[in-house]
Amino acid sequence: MKQTLMKLPSSLAVVLFILSTLWLSTTSNSILENFLKCLPEQTHSNYSISEAIYTSQNATFESVLLSYIRNGRYLTPTTPKPLAIVTAKHESHVQATVICAKRHGLQIRIRSGGHDYEGLSYVSHVPFVILDMFHLRAIHVDVADESAWVESGAIVGELYYEIAKNSKVHGFSAAAGPTVGVGGHFSGGGYGVMMRKYGLTVDNIEDAKLVNVNGTVLDRKSMGEDLFWAIRGGGGGASFGVILSWKIKLLPVPAKVTVFNIGRTLEQGATDVLYRWQHVAPKLPKEIFIRAMPQVLNTSLGNKTVEVSFIGFFLGQSDELLSLINRSLPELGLQKTDCYEMSWVESTVFWANYPVGTSIDVLLERPKGPTDNFKGKSDYVKEPIPKQDIEIILKELLKIENSWMQWNPYGGRMSEISESETPFPHRAGNLFLIQYSSSWEEEGIEATNKYLSLSRKFYKIMTPFVSKRPREAFQNYRDLDIGANLDNQTIFNIARVYGSKYFEGNFERLVHVKTEVDPQNFFKHEQSIPPLAQYHLV
Repeated sequence: MKQTLMKLPSSLAVVLFILSTLWLSTTSNSILENFLKCLPEQTHSNYSISEAIYTSQNATFESVLLSYIRNGRYLTPTTPKPLAIVTAKHESHVQATVICAKRHGLQIRIRSGGHDYEGLSYVSHVPFVILDMFHLRAIHVDVADESAWVESGAIVGELYYEIAKNSKVHGFSAAAGPTVGVGGHFSGGGYGVMMRKYGLTVDNIEDAKLVNVNGTVLDRKSMGEDLFWAIRGGGGGASFGVILSWKIKLLPVPAKVTVFNIGRTLEQGATDVLYRWQHVAPKLPKEIFIRAMPQVLNTSLGNKTVEVSFIGFFLGQSDELLSLINRSLPELGLQKTDCYEMSWVESTVFWANYPVGTSIDVLLERPKGPTDNFKGKSDYVKEPIPKQDIEIILKELLKIENSWMQWNPYGGRMSEISESETPFPHRAGNLFLIQYSSSWEEEGIEATNKYLSLSRKFYKIMTPFVSKRPREAFQNYRDLDIGANLDNQTIFNIARVYGSKYFEGNFERLVHVKTEVDPQNFFKHEQSIPPLAQYHLV
């Protein structure tokens, strides 16, 4: 009898678990059925919305879901999956998805390129649908007006390709990674190798089309300047609506630019060059951008070493660059043979880590699915790091396999734009931005926890050398470690923590805009901007 009584609680727990699972499944199915019934069959004469919807009943549901997941960490059996994926083919599909999801209590997660570091564009822990924008990728370049309209589902490489097809003397300041989706990259304040000359993506946006919480399509004039301000660096569609397209300002570039990539190991004096770099790179002429990239490499002898790559871009020709660099940073030892002159669009291929001479057609390639598991983090540096500490940092980096940092110099135009001009506040006073990345191929929770722990340990080691009160972070390098509203809650003290790190003094204005345009907090995720009425002081 005693043995039977001891078994009863665990048996009851199993029964309750099965019942709760069945209840959740039934509830989700009911919600999905109501959502699908709500969607109008013919939202536009040429685009049937039924052809854009994928549920688990579709044979291709898995492939559509996985094709734009870039981080393998979110391919586990326990990762929540959407009830449906709407691969919008027309703006009316976006409008219908917003209206019906709101009406039937579904969250939407908005995905363009899928590079979201924490998977927030395609994972939620409450019933949700993915609004996938990859079909909405049209680009219209107007050289006479020096502008272009680009839809949110385009990738950066496609934009570069289309600009170059129409003009040899125009470019745009955006990501070095060509597979990054325009929607999230632009709305987070994306940067690239021309940021010291022209600023960020958000500094060169002239208009936008957005679907608001009521399903209405707005442009800059109809949405008003407050909302237009908020979507340019405040997270865009993740908090305020669904960005359909952006109007950007084309930027002048010379017919030929110059690039280089020089590697220095610790044994070759990488520490000395890196120490000097942080004093020089932010003060060079605006036309020069030199990224320093410490990374762990395997040697031919099977050992590991740290090499620092110094990757350069110059809006001009090599003779002038050599004169400028060898006068300001002679420790680098830049030679004529290190330099390659090419068109601006060819330089975007170089920066995407393709060999010199690779066809620009690679800019149109869209990878399918993730290549590995990774964790990203970020920091801002305001004072030069002492040489002895750089040496310690590089040796600590050596302890983490498949890890690297990118040190991206500020100065130039980045120091001239007011921190309140857009929600992106990280302007004057910063020497450089650091991106951290650790990747691994091993599967399973133990491997993931191991590398996450190593990543967080290294981040802690960097604490004395980076910004403080708050420790700032770049919103496009999403990092839930710095604060997150989990379990579908909206807690003010948590939002204020990550909000102050991403947006500093602009956070309160973003909250004001959110309160005006989405007071019921329909557009939300773990690090979104909440409306004032939703704050819980817990």
